[in-house]
Amino acid sequence: MRFAWVDVEDEDEAMGEVDIETFPTLLVARGDEVLFLGPIPPSATQFARMLATLQAQPVRATGLPADANALLARLASHVLPRTLV
Repeated sequence: MRFAWVDVEDEDEAMGEVDIETFPTLLVARGDEVLFLGPIPPSATQFARMLATLQAQPVRATGLPADANALLARLASHVLPRTLV
């Protein structure tokens, strides 16, 4: 797994039309497919449980914003190469 912190205010161009209103908001992807995009409570236990659930599900997720995969592509090409930890 790789993790990156993206400051949505500093990276407003990469965010496009995606409006992040609640913090923290998490984007989880497998390859170039977004599995989850939304706010989460700041709880390590809930975060670990959510990641385990996402790892077990098929690649295609439902209920995501229409532009979630486009956001991932923009972040991958412009932001993530310089923020990966």
